[in-house]
Order: sequence, then structure tokens, then C-alpha cells
Amino acid sequence: MPKPVAEAPIRITVDGEAYELKVKANWTLRHVLHDELGFTSIKDMCAGRGECGSCTVIADKRPVLSCMMLAIECDGKRIETAEGIAKANHPLIEEYIMHHCMQCGYCTPGFVVTAKALLDRNVKPTVEDIKEALAGNLCRCGTYPQHLKAVLAAAKQL
Repeated sequence: MPKPVAEAPIRITVDGEAYELKVKANWTLRHVLHDELGFTSIKDMCAGRGECGSCTVIADKRPVLSCMMLAIECDGKRIETAEGIAKANHPLIEEYIMHHCMQCGYCTPGFVVTAKALLDRNVKPTVEDIKEALAGNLCRCGTYPQHLKAVLAAAKQL
């Protein structure tokens, strides 16, 4: 029987920048991105239960809840965060501002990342497509109708 791994080296690319680090076997991707690498857009509204979407990142072109993914499983993956989406001047950022999609702003990075993943695979989403894609993201302030408008407006620019 193989011995359990206490820690292991991984290489990940986050927003185009390569990182090599040792991770403990029980560290989540959220922990590594936020606590070890300092990406503050990755939130933790649900205390790591995978219930809110505020920690969503794009891993190898698909949205994932970073609180539910072990970092040790991410060796070689390409990760996109809300910081990277903002630095790339993606139309979602301006549309989220223009459509007043945030009040407290805690959920916004997760919504933006999830919406970007949708637009990456479907540049002409319907309202139903957007609702389905964003269904796992929770907002305490109730700005849901504005997210739909922002994503539709961003899609028109792509």
C-alpha cells in the first residue's frame, strides 16, 4: 500500500504567470491562490462548502469551485482569476460596473469568472443560458437581474 503524501511540488500557471510551490495534501486550490499567492478576488463566503460560487476560477477552460479542488490535483493546470480577467480588459468588467452589479461586491469576482467561462464557450448566450451558468453563484444583496444585463451587454462586444 503506498504511503500517503504529506506535501508535493506543483506547477500552475495563474493569469499567465507560472508558479512552482510545495503544497500540503489537504490544501485546496482556494487556499493556495488566496492565502499562499495573494489573489484576493478568490472569496470564501460559504466557508469552503462549495455552496456560494465566490471562489470560482477557470481551470483549464472550465469554471471550478476552488474551495472544492485540492491544489495537489492542479499540477500543470492553467488558472484564470478575476484579477486576470480585469487585467485583460475583458468587457465583463466594464459592463459589471455600468450595470451596477455589485453592492457589497463580495460575490462579484465569482460571478465575473463564471460569466467569462460561459462567454468563452458561447459568445451569444440567451438569458436562459446565463441563468443556468450563474445558478451556482449566490449574492446576498440580490443583484441577480443586473448580472444578466451585464453579461448580455458584454456578449455584444465579443
